[in-house]
Amino acid sequence: MRVSKKFSLGALAVSAALVLSACAPTADSGDSGGDEGALAEVTVGVITSETGPLESYGKQYLAGFKAGLDYATDGTGEVDGTKINVEYRDDAGDPDKAVTIAKELIGQGVNILAGSASSGVAGVLAEQAAQNQVLFISGPAAADALTGINEYTFRSGRQSAQDVATAGTFIDDISGKKVVVYGQDNAFGQGNVAAVDTILGAQGATVESVLVAEDVTEFTPFAQQVLAASPDLVFVAWAGATSGAMWQAMSQQGVFDVVPVVTGLGDSVTFGAYGEATEGISFLNHYFPGAPSNAINDDMVAAVEAAGGTPDLFTPDGFNAAIMIVQAVKEGQGDVQAMISALEGFEFDGPKGKNVVRVDNHALIQAMYQVKLVADGSGGYVPELVAVVPADQVTP
Repeated sequence: MRVSKKFSLGALAVSAALVLSACAPTADSGDSGGDEGALAEVTVGVITSETGPLESYGKQYLAGFKAGLDYATDGTGEVDGTKINVEYRDDAGDPDKAVTIAKELIGQGVNILAGSASSGVAGVLAEQAAQNQVLFISGPAAADALTGINEYTFRSGRQSAQDVATAGTFIDDISGKKVVVYGQDNAFGQGNVAAVDTILGAQGATVESVLVAEDVTEFTPFAQQVLAASPDLVFVAWAGATSGAMWQAMSQQGVFDVVPVVTGLGDSVTFGAYGEATEGISFLNHYFPGAPSNAINDDMVAAVEAAGGTPDLFTPDGFNAAIMIVQAVKEGQGDVQAMISALEGFEFDGPKGKNVVRVDNHALIQAMYQVKLVADGSGGYVPELVAVVPADQVTP
């Protein structure tokens, strides 16, 4: 595994006043089979959705994590003589259940946690990490609030700000352009308006919105409002059962004929959800198996498939988490502050290519993708890479 660690003033400025968790593992007094004084073993708690509404996301993450742990330890499950044990726990997408699990694991001496697929769960796990001074590596959860929430929390995947910044790359120069956010009038839609205004607005775009009540079933008037705004780019933030009707109205009103329409491409089960609008949509994307071209991605795909799984949107997040945990254990040896320092500024190659852990807020800097869906000849659609968006263009 090719890794490097860059130190900076921020990485070295960890307060010496903070003490280790009382539950931190201790070095084995006997022969560990590795470096002298190395821990004999360490236990990692992986908390994510194995059941519940985000079950598929959790399973993608777990498949990637298991493949990544095998990759990062050369199939041994050990690093420098320290065995890495993993306790897998199902949060079912329930924050209260996740807190109970986290407290139980921490009480057993676990001081490394990873997960979850749910932003709500990740938020409470980040709180537990800070309260108990344990390391937490968040996975697929995309909420921007997790970035910089505390010194103990890191990301192994992308965040919403990187999605929004990728949307802005579909036109040559966002400065001076008008972006219309088309979404539902709920927390999800309003949050996307705020994110687009914050990120693309800061790049000089004018941001407007067309928000639709959740009980609306006729979308033609709203598609017409989008057109009447004369935007240079339309960013769609939509979820739920009305998606098909919304996209149909956009197509019927000819929105795709006059303006780029961008939305996020989800996991493979969503590829057939866009109906006649499919080939008119420009998709921003975090990952699909055919997007990267490198040996690590090939290895991950092969390992997941050999285990009976299918690589998908959040598989790299689990793979990255395993690499980060191996780095933390190798350099930190159970000392939480040392593990934090080992990850701040950490550069490593993952399935998507180069990743960099930002020192000051622990965001994971990475490339993103422009993608389109194309007919596969059998009535379905498959993703096709349009362009790789370099990490520095979508840095949150």
